[in-house]
Amino acid sequence: MCVLSARSVSANFVKKFQFLQFNLISAVAQLSSDVSDSCSDEECDNFSKCEVVNKKDLILDTFGVTSHLRSLRGSPCLALSYFYRIREDGFRHSVWTYMAIIRILCYWGMFGEVDSVLLEVIESKVGDLGFGVAELFDALVEELKAERPKALVRALDALIKVHVVLQRFDDATDYLLKASSRGLVPSILTCNFLMNRLIEAGKGDMAAAVFQNLECFQLRPNVYSYCIMIKALFQKGDLEGAVNVLQKMEEVGVVPDAFTYSTCIEGLCLHGGSDLGYKILQAWISSKAAIDVYTYCVVIRGFVNDKKMIEAEGVLLDMEEAGIDPDVYCYGAMLQGYCEAGNVFRSLLLYGKMMKKGIETNCVIVNFVLKCLCRAGFIIDAVHKFIYFRDIGIVLDNVVHNTMIHELCKLGKLEEAMDLFNEMKINTVVPDIVHYTSLINAYFLHQKPGKAIYLFEEMMEMGIKPDIVTYNVLAGGLSRNGLVRQALGVLDLMRTQGLEPTIFTCNAIIEGLCAGGKVKEAESFFRSLKDKGLDNYAAAMINGYCDANMTRDAYKLYVSLTRRGIIVDKKSCLTLLDNLCLDGASREALMVFKDILVSDGIPCQVICGKLIAELCRAEDMKNAQWVFNSMVLEGVLPDVINYTIMLNGYCRLNCLKQACDLFSDMKEQGIKPDIITYTVLIDGHSDMKLKKAQKFDKDPANALTFWREMNEIGLNPDIKCYTALIENHRRPNNIQDAICLFGEMMDRGLEPNTVTYRALLGRYIRWGDVDRALNLFLRC
Repeated sequence: MCVLSARSVSANFVKKFQFLQFNLISAVAQLSSDVSDSCSDEECDNFSKCEVVNKKDLILDTFGVTSHLRSLRGSPCLALSYFYRIREDGFRHSVWTYMAIIRILCYWGMFGEVDSVLLEVIESKVGDLGFGVAELFDALVEELKAERPKALVRALDALIKVHVVLQRFDDATDYLLKASSRGLVPSILTCNFLMNRLIEAGKGDMAAAVFQNLECFQLRPNVYSYCIMIKALFQKGDLEGAVNVLQKMEEVGVVPDAFTYSTCIEGLCLHGGSDLGYKILQAWISSKAAIDVYTYCVVIRGFVNDKKMIEAEGVLLDMEEAGIDPDVYCYGAMLQGYCEAGNVFRSLLLYGKMMKKGIETNCVIVNFVLKCLCRAGFIIDAVHKFIYFRDIGIVLDNVVHNTMIHELCKLGKLEEAMDLFNEMKINTVVPDIVHYTSLINAYFLHQKPGKAIYLFEEMMEMGIKPDIVTYNVLAGGLSRNGLVRQALGVLDLMRTQGLEPTIFTCNAIIEGLCAGGKVKEAESFFRSLKDKGLDNYAAAMINGYCDANMTRDAYKLYVSLTRRGIIVDKKSCLTLLDNLCLDGASREALMVFKDILVSDGIPCQVICGKLIAELCRAEDMKNAQWVFNSMVLEGVLPDVINYTIMLNGYCRLNCLKQACDLFSDMKEQGIKPDIITYTVLIDGHSDMKLKKAQKFDKDPANALTFWREMNEIGLNPDIKCYTALIENHRRPNNIQDAICLFGEMMDRGLEPNTVTYRALLGRYIRWGDVDRALNLFLRC
């Protein structure tokens, strides 16, 4: 081919110029690997022998080079080598010479080389070529508008794709819009490529804009276009939008393929929409489409992540019914779910099923099985399983070893953990920082600081550099064990290792010193951090005071900080509130509660319940009711315990009308009273209290009203409930009822306690029945 090209040059032209040999190898080295595929061996052999005109005699200008390239259009390799050779010899290519070589390469389908040529232009610096990519784009558009050669359209696609590869997304979309505005449309594949890369770069909004403009470009989205858009919407968390795109596909007649369904199902399952993902899977199954194991596994994992293990197991059964065998990843997801839920029985049952099917166990499965056994307290079984897995040849990695060591440490089995740790080293499994940190923490927690320090020093000698987590464990552990000097020395050690102590490090020392009985030292260290901002460490000091049962000091610090405008975090405020309630400081607890309510919203139900109980104990029903109402207003629904505490408070103060109103509200809210609730009401509506209450309420309910209601709903009274009702029968004409209640209680197999005997004994004595009182006393 090279010979034919040389003969096509006129005889006069050959006589006038001397020929030089081109070095083909050096030119080809600059091309992509596709060149060798596009050019025949014969052409390359001929070209290596070919001679071209001497650069001294040939006038190299744009017209001459363009003409010569046109003459070489039948030999693309020759043309490309000529193009690069004259550039090496100092010729400065123009936009027209670039267009000439691009035209040739497109004609021959050498699109890899087109990408390389365009890449040079796009990455060139201003002034290097004398023109920019914008000028090349304009020239390309003009030629396409004039001739519209199909092959050259690929150059427009390549121009956009190269910008995309370089992550110049703004330029890529700009050229896409410019081309469409001038009546030229890149292929849908190019648009798909652009949208996909935009999504990978986290630019889902730009991808959506391109998708929405496809119709303006007179392009019809294909199945892959829709699939990309679905992926973009899931990336944004727009589940509804993604499903709408899937529906639109079907409306416009684009049939979703397996990849589209898989993408949609996976997106839904990853974003909490496993139920809808499962429905799509079932619809897909109904269409008799071939579904792979991966898609089923995605749905299973989605349900597991949503804590819906029954549904996950249902998908597993669907697979088996469809004749598809679940793989190790399906079983792994199920085991993970049961393990996290603490369902040891189901975990081991599923593992046994997996083994019967001959599915090979891997490290992940082993890890879940061992973790399950450890959490259920079957430590010996876990150790035996570990040995079994090791002996049958399963390679147990660091994660499995760490699981065993961590779980053993949590259960206080330090000797077993240390034996396993030493066995690791014997079996050439190199311990990492996680293993060391778990053991160091465990020894500190069990008041064995000497062994913890020894392990830390061993880790350093092994060349394992401690991270911030290890240092925090070390600082906190030394502090809790009362080693003040060593704990503070950790800060200096960190700095020598190039690590700056964090807020967490200092807080670990403060809380640890307080827990270790070194409150004065903790206070001194806390004050030394004044320049760093006490607001970062105040919470730790408050927690430390609470741990040391110095709640009053914690409250004083809290008040001092809030007056200075320093905000204490919610967790520490709740700890303080809890301790104040335990100490009976209802007024101070209420102040902290109000601060939390203003800054962070209502605390949890448990904390509110403790505060209500303390206020009721202090007979401050006004504020107790205010806290109760605040719960309701903030959307924290009181439970039966909260209601019962409030009822008890009202009954103790003989506010029976308020108690009855609250009891009615409780039932209206759908909260079922329990036996304790009825006991409180029966005890609160004794004859004596009713007599006092009648001054304010002419028709209050009595104890028997609640007794009958309790029996009607099927609640069986306990000892306390019987005792309260017996205590209620104070009138002489009620003595027989009290005796009947006592007998009924005995018939039900309930053993009276001292309080019950005392209640009935008191009734006998009050009623003057000395003989029965004596008999009952002897029976006690």
